[in-house]
Amino acid sequence: MFTSVLMIEQPLSATDVDFVTTLHDDDMSFVVLMRPRGDEDRLLRAIDDVALGELEQALHEADEPEGDAAVRPAAVALEHSLRLLREAGCEAVGQLIDGHPLDLLRSVVEQTHADEVIVLTAPHLVEEFFHRDWASRARHKVGVPVLKLYAHADGEEEGEEAPATERD
Repeated sequence: MFTSVLMIEQPLSATDVDFVTTLHDDDMSFVVLMRPRGDEDRLLRAIDDVALGELEQALHEADEPEGDAAVRPAAVALEHSLRLLREAGCEAVGQLIDGHPLDLLRSVVEQTHADEVIVLTAPHLVEEFFHRDWASRARHKVGVPVLKLYAHADGEEEGEEAPATERD
């Protein structure tokens, strides 16, 4: 069985599940790590929204729950994502990221003998430019390949291109 540690920041969409479950021909097992939305990232998210031309989203950035208020929505998103992976025929377990994401990632990779890490994220232009995004930083922390994928939102139309990827 091929084991992937999947780091996410939003619930998986059906397109995301289809994509990650078909990356390999082997039976798949996932350990999903979900990071609740942190208030320390608010400015960077707003800059990303503006840079991507999503001005409406930048204006409503403060409307989303953050910090302690984001734990419950993150837990619901994690359970939704695990259910979709299981419905696709994969083994899937997961947990919320409580402390430093990369320390947890390293320990999970070591404990599960994972074959790879998949970071499924929205584009983060500022962090990516300075190589401070999760995938770039994870490449220096874990001894397995790190694959970076861009997440699809629920309701994206059929026929769109597959998620963009960046391989280790």
